[in-house]
Amino acid sequence: MFYNSYICAIDIGSNKIAATVAKVKRGRCENLFFEVMPSRGVKEGVIIDATELVTCLTKIIKRLKTKSGLKIKFIHTNFSGKDISTKHSHAIIPLAERGNKVITSTDIAHANEQARILGSSLDEEIMHVIPSSYTIDSKSNVINPVGLYSHRLEVDLYLVSARLSSLQSLSRVVSQSGYEIKELSFSGLATSKAVFNKEERRGISVFCDIGSDVTELLLFKDGLLQDIQILPLGGSSLTQQLCEGLKINYELAEDIKRSYGVIGDISNIPENKEILVKKDEFYKPIKQREVSQMVSNSARLICTQIKEIVERKVALHEIDHFVIAGKTLLTDGFIEMMEHVVGIPVHIGRISNPEIAVIVKENNDLSGQKYLTYLTCLGMICEDLESKTVGILPLVKPAQNLIMKAVNRFKETYQEYF
Repeated sequence: MFYNSYICAIDIGSNKIAATVAKVKRGRCENLFFEVMPSRGVKEGVIIDATELVTCLTKIIKRLKTKSGLKIKFIHTNFSGKDISTKHSHAIIPLAERGNKVITSTDIAHANEQARILGSSLDEEIMHVIPSSYTIDSKSNVINPVGLYSHRLEVDLYLVSARLSSLQSLSRVVSQSGYEIKELSFSGLATSKAVFNKEERRGISVFCDIGSDVTELLLFKDGLLQDIQILPLGGSSLTQQLCEGLKINYELAEDIKRSYGVIGDISNIPENKEILVKKDEFYKPIKQREVSQMVSNSARLICTQIKEIVERKVALHEIDHFVIAGKTLLTDGFIEMMEHVVGIPVHIGRISNPEIAVIVKENNDLSGQKYLTYLTCLGMICEDLESKTVGILPLVKPAQNLIMKAVNRFKETYQEYF
């Protein structure tokens, strides 16, 4: 039984900070509150100005407190960028000196811990430990070996780590803002929790989260994470192309991209259609075809690089689900460009949790595809709900813990010998 509580998720990006707080009752999400504001002090997922970021966090959480009426202390936040690293780690443990024994959850935990220790390093902190597969005496690529007999157990763990100094910097920024990090997640993995339903967890799935200056590619097989790739490109690449091509500032280029940037076939745009752009004290006419051509070229380059990275890991025709997310999708024609380049169907990431989906659908501010702004936040909330660690810890007496441990141990012993 859970206390009535909350989950506060903060998505710290280079372009924006999105925040969502969920009111939770008996382990179920009952209401959601949203806030978003421009981000300061972060570039490519790395903190470059702690003071600016502290100011942003303080402001956005204060707004959430006012809107929700909740006393927020703990937050669930994300980490991404070039300071993320991944690796596989293997470990083998003997199960019996002679013959075989039935594999228990304790054996699996022991093997996982050994692999985690072997894969750890002093300058990194492991964020996620994901079993890719297990191997027993007679068979490899076993997903769940509990209850099977074997002489030994081997595990292949996929470890997602982050540079320790960067995590310490993030923790200090949150602390200076007056809050504590309750859970920390890799951005792409958290977002995938929000969009993949049971059907999309079958077979081979690719999830592509296109941020402002970082794109995260995740490869899943039957729901298990197989690979992560982080690309130093994103929606800001389109804006930067306009900055350089039109010789205008970034803010103006961003406005033009959102209002007039059409990706793909520009033949439907009249040749004489112009946009008036204020430059210094004067207005300068620019042909919309020229704008669309620049944006299309940049988008094609992004899609091509994504395709090349995916092809190194899996044949495109073997992919069952290709899901993309990120506000860059709102640029007219981007999804069609991605489908044209990769040559397979591409789908927009949609919220799979039915409780959260209903709440979001009823919120007029998130109509259409505006929910994409908060998709990572919603993924962290789904992640927290799934792990059943809501706001503050559930009330469990120590004596009850000891009893449950004894019961579980008895069950394992019984399975082993009977």
